[in-house]
Amino acid sequence: MSNTDVRVDIDGSQASITLVTEGGVNVASTAVLKKLREAIAKVASASGVRTTVVKAEGKVFLAGADIKEMAPFNREQATEYGKLGQSAFNELEALPSITVAAINGAAMGGGMELALACDFRIAVKSAKLALPETSLGLIPGWNGIKRLTALIGIAKAKKLYLTALPVSAEDGLAYGLVDEIVSEAGDLGPRVAAFCTSFKRAAPAAVAFAKKALCTGDDLSAFADCFETDDGREGMTAFIEKRPASWMEE
Repeated sequence: MSNTDVRVDIDGSQASITLVTEGGVNVASTAVLKKLREAIAKVASASGVRTTVVKAEGKVFLAGADIKEMAPFNREQATEYGKLGQSAFNELEALPSITVAAINGAAMGGGMELALACDFRIAVKSAKLALPETSLGLIPGWNGIKRLTALIGIAKAKKLYLTALPVSAEDGLAYGLVDEIVSEAGDLGPRVAAFCTSFKRAAPAAVAFAKKALCTGDDLSAFADCFETDDGREGMTAFIEKRPASWMEE
């Protein structure tokens, strides 16, 4: 059974969710998925969070699902495990803050699915990414196929999950799977922090509504909802008055 822990830190507008396994490799067991949901809920309930970084300590981002736990599952147990993982990653995807996966090492199977549930992905050059489930007689169970296909297109996505072969961070960048790469692990934190500041022009409420529209497919309702927010009125007023909007960070 995995002894991976999930830590949450919230500092003003910045939040982080960190996977850590003392002396081991990060693995997504049932217990870990429940901890992840609790962490995501804590971030979702915190006011003023604008960016959330999903990261890991050690050499691996997330090695995937807990195969030892899954091996004896029957269909019903597999369904429940799949539902738990889907719920966790759907809740991550639905966070109103901008989410960035800081991929410090291998993101395999469920690890890649976790990264795909984030808005953006920045990886260290040595990282490997894969959906290797078909090599185990399985398929990704946490909406990885759907998210990967939406992100990089059906042809490239099929090549990844049907061959079960990993891709380098550089190939992931070329595919559109990774947004940026850094040379060394020590460069990852500063680059992710700088990347997060690039969103300061966007109103927090507008970001939340844009993400909601993407999840629901209802752009019109989300657009109309903007007119009931302080951010919407401030943004348009600031434009008319030719001044920066008040939410922008200096």
